[in-house]
Amino acid sequence: MPSNMPDVILWSVPAFVLLTVIEMVSYRLHPDEDAAGYEAKDAATSLTMGLGSLVFDAVWKIPIVAVYAAVYELTPLRVPLHWWTLVLTLLAQDFFYYWSHRGHHVIRILWACHVVHHSSRKFNFTTALRQPWTTWTVWPFYVPLIALGTHPAVLAFCSGANLVYQFWVHTERVGKLPRPVESVLNTPSHHRVHHASQGSYLDRNFGGILIVWDRLFGSFVPETDRCVFGLTKDIDTYNPLRVATHEYAAIARDVRAARSWSERAGRIFRGPGWQPAPEEPAVPGAGSARGTAPAGAAEPTV
Repeated sequence: MPSNMPDVILWSVPAFVLLTVIEMVSYRLHPDEDAAGYEAKDAATSLTMGLGSLVFDAVWKIPIVAVYAAVYELTPLRVPLHWWTLVLTLLAQDFFYYWSHRGHHVIRILWACHVVHHSSRKFNFTTALRQPWTTWTVWPFYVPLIALGTHPAVLAFCSGANLVYQFWVHTERVGKLPRPVESVLNTPSHHRVHHASQGSYLDRNFGGILIVWDRLFGSFVPETDRCVFGLTKDIDTYNPLRVATHEYAAIARDVRAARSWSERAGRIFRGPGWQPAPEEPAVPGAGSARGTAPAGAAEPTV
């Protein structure tokens, strides 16, 4: 089995730079007042987050590779490396990516990692590079692939290919593509919806390469209205450290202020906008009562 699969992300860096320059020039030559476009401080923050993620990912990779290697050695299964098994593994990785991505939107401690990518009010190729520094929350979703006999190096290759594909969908300069393409693949139109902060667009279109998973599992919404990008509550900072950690800090504040262990668990493991049920007013002669109805609907996230 391979141990030196090519690093597709590293090989794609020149294309990332070239496409970003082309997009910047296109806005300069043909401005679009309705598009979010570019802003220097925002783009600089996105680039800083991307560079930082390379450093931190190298650190997190050490224990993650150790776990994957242990699982791979323990499983009796082996997936041979052929072109067709590589294609099938890429499809399987994209399936597990969908559930990882969806999980990172609906579980707050996972959202604390992923929120970094959604924190820009712009939507351009530098937004694709705005990556978190705490990606230790992603690896458990791919353990089943390793247990089924996928070599860790092949998984790393497929994950990198998935990430490279997603670079080009972070743009407003590409409109809707022909219907067969839009029906199967994740496109800029679909991904604009994913980054939008409008209510009907929240927590939709989680696919990486394929959009068919969203269509199958009920999370697909087509682009109709122009998207407004960012968070439901924007953080208004270009400080990379705050961008990377602001949701973890918010979780810590909420946990400290919680009134019960169930509320503390909810602040960590429920949705990002989850709130505990309000206390019911005391009934004369019956003592005080804490509401037992289900918590109110969570505020959507993007």
